[in-house]
Amino acid sequence: MHIVVATTRASELENFLAPLKELPEAELILVENGADTLAKVKDLAPKFVIVDENLSDFEPLPLVTEIMKINAMVNTAVFSSMSDKDFHDYSEGLGVLAPIAPAAGKEDGIKLKELFARFM
Repeated sequence: MHIVVATTRASELENFLAPLKELPEAELILVENGADTLAKVKDLAPKFVIVDENLSDFEPLPLVTEIMKINAMVNTAVFSSMSDKDFHDYSEGLGVLAPIAPAAGKEDGIKLKELFARFM
């Protein structure tokens, strides 16, 4: 099962990502921009995509919109510094499973792992 992680902060997010590697047959695929994310969505049809805020070529929610155009069955989670209300307002209709705090750690990774497990 492929999980694409679009971030330029892979080393910074190691503790957050560690629990996701424990999902059955999980393979984390790290990419550093939106274009590569979209290519992986086309090529691999991943089960999940995690999108960070700091990509050079896409803002997170517009990238999720492009992912949905390619494959609406892909589940997404997004790093966001928006308030819960703003995130809900801007992401409504995109099917984003969860917002993730930008400084996410291991506990956040465990919560996301548990959420992803429900959609497997």
